[in-house]
Amino acid sequence: MKRIFAAIFFLLLCTQTKAQIHELGVFLGGSNYIGDVGPTTYIAPKDFSFGALYKWNRSIRHAYRISYTQGKITSDDLDSDVSARKKRGYNFENEIKELSAGLEFNFFDFNLHDSGFIITPYVYTGLSAFRYDELYVLNGETKIDESKYSFAIPMTLGLKTRIANHFVLGIESSVKYSFTDNLDGSNPDNPEYASLKFGNLNSNDWYVFTGVTLTYTFGQNPCYCAE
Repeated sequence: MKRIFAAIFFLLLCTQTKAQIHELGVFLGGSNYIGDVGPTTYIAPKDFSFGALYKWNRSIRHAYRISYTQGKITSDDLDSDVSARKKRGYNFENEIKELSAGLEFNFFDFNLHDSGFIITPYVYTGLSAFRYDELYVLNGETKIDESKYSFAIPMTLGLKTRIANHFVLGIESSVKYSFTDNLDGSNPDNPEYASLKFGNLNSNDWYVFTGVTLTYTFGQNPCYCAE
């Protein structure tokens, strides 16, 4: 009986060890925003963004992921195709500093211990917490009130491939639905600026990070005794 329990324990240990491979890397790309100021294009990276990420691959299909991303978002009514926005002429600049955690899912098997070419599309979602500047617009000029924190839901679609024994290259676009409607100064929380609100006050703002990731893989080699 002891031998049976020992064999089961060893089998479970090997199965878990096979999944425990890690990735650590960087993100470089562009950022844009979707809201009440400027163009309404969903994916249009125009401002620089960068970050770092870590993945714990629990299987060949899914991984836990943590990332920090920082980027500037800007927009100008003069770049919009909406005549009312062009006539209004507002613009703003803000900076997003985001910490995100969640689950990444691969559409195809992505076993980093296999030899040969591997590639897969993937999706990621979870929860993001970010810092931004609370803005308001006075006499056509955007001003900073204070720095605040909020949350966002990331919806990420990407494609990744191994380019060397220990390196994975990916390209992704991550659209974030934020829990605030004031990345652009249209809906300030401060009651002193309630009369300065404009735009659609029933729709929150979005921001987008689009770019490439490069990660270095490390961890224990797989145990094949469970196969």
